[in-house]
Amino acid sequence: MRRLWRGVGHRPEIEGLHPPVAAEVLLCAGILTGWIGSKTRNQTSQETAKNLISESIAYFEGVGDQKKAAAARTEIAYCYWRDGDLDEARIMLRAALQKLTTVGTSRARALLKLTTVEFSASRYHEMLKILTDNAVLFAKINDLTTKGVYHGQLAIALRNIGNSEQRTEYFRRAVAEFQKADECYRLARNPVFRADVKNNAALLLANLARYKEAHKSLDEARRLAVNFKDKVRVSQIDGSRAEVFLAQGKPQKAEIAARRAASALEKSGQQILTVGALITQGIASARSGKLERAQFILQRAYEMAIQVGVLDRAGLAALTLIEEVEDLSPSTMQAAYDRAHEWLSKSGNQEILFRLNQAAGKLASCVRGELSAEQATEILLSKPGSLQDRVLNVEREMITQALAQANGSVTHAASSLGLSYQALAYIIAARHKDLLKERSPVRRRRGRSATDLKQTK
Repeated sequence: MRRLWRGVGHRPEIEGLHPPVAAEVLLCAGILTGWIGSKTRNQTSQETAKNLISESIAYFEGVGDQKKAAAARTEIAYCYWRDGDLDEARIMLRAALQKLTTVGTSRARALLKLTTVEFSASRYHEMLKILTDNAVLFAKINDLTTKGVYHGQLAIALRNIGNSEQRTEYFRRAVAEFQKADECYRLARNPVFRADVKNNAALLLANLARYKEAHKSLDEARRLAVNFKDKVRVSQIDGSRAEVFLAQGKPQKAEIAARRAASALEKSGQQILTVGALITQGIASARSGKLERAQFILQRAYEMAIQVGVLDRAGLAALTLIEEVEDLSPSTMQAAYDRAHEWLSKSGNQEILFRLNQAAGKLASCVRGELSAEQATEILLSKPGSLQDRVLNVEREMITQALAQANGSVTHAASSLGLSYQALAYIIAARHKDLLKERSPVRRRRGRSATDLKQTK
């Protein structure tokens, strides 16, 4: 490809090529543009990739190669998946599969892409159905890497159903599928995929309290990742190690491993992965008795998730804050629950929904602790449904006091309440508009110069 294509952002040189060859060049450039763009978080790469692949489809259809055209459409579907448009990705993959009727690698890969879309939508039973309905097809596939991905996807579906429904027999089946995937990757001499599957298997073994096996699997995964010099994967494996230590009840060791993982991932620019490592680190710090540090770390995870637009991770950080950090102020707990409920309540994961329900109970207990038994009885009897009003009143009083002490500065008030500037500004604007007059006017920022803004950043 080097002599025909100079990389992402450049159009391939297809002049003079036969149409089938031009189609392959355009398709390859499109696939690489989408993949590289997703790694570098290039905002326009997926649209560019779609255009290149669409052009390749026109060439394939022009020479009557409908099978190649359908296979190319599965790659466009993956671009939609990367952009978060799961419905469009699903529609395109279903349409492509109607054309890819022959048992073979192209149909198998399209099915695996569809399971990835269903996984992203938390539709684990649908993912499992696709894989089990097509078991015969995958048994006939000769490509070992594709077979390995099949077993790995099957294990992931079983693991997530087991987590959601608390069915340990699914965990045991998932372990067996991960072992099959590992064997396929070993025979295919694919150390990258082997490292990933061993990392996933370790977390599952920890769920079954098979900690010695879990650590052995992580040792093997880390050795493989170090050998092919993938620092990001090494850091992810360190993060998994922290989760295993937590499952073992060893929070001090977990904190060390999670801190190492978070630091390395952040330096590598992997912010989404960093959020997960920070959440693990926050849990470990809380269980080690370092509550203030745990709160700081979890709020940092929340802010980073907001910055990169992964709101479900932000909701998870907020939920974890409620679960792990004792003695949160009522306003902090209310703000955390508000965001967690907003971004997680539509999840199909039963475990997440159970955790949200538990957090709601903790929030209610926190508010109840602010009242005497007589006050609580009077409020609930005379004003049905006013518990939420009580929470809002406590929140309003605390924000009023913080703004007064900070001379109206939202930044300083947010810091004293343990919130980010964005979170406090949102709470005031959404739930306490009467406090807008208590904060410093936003217009004061307008007079700042571009130089001042650069220095602030």
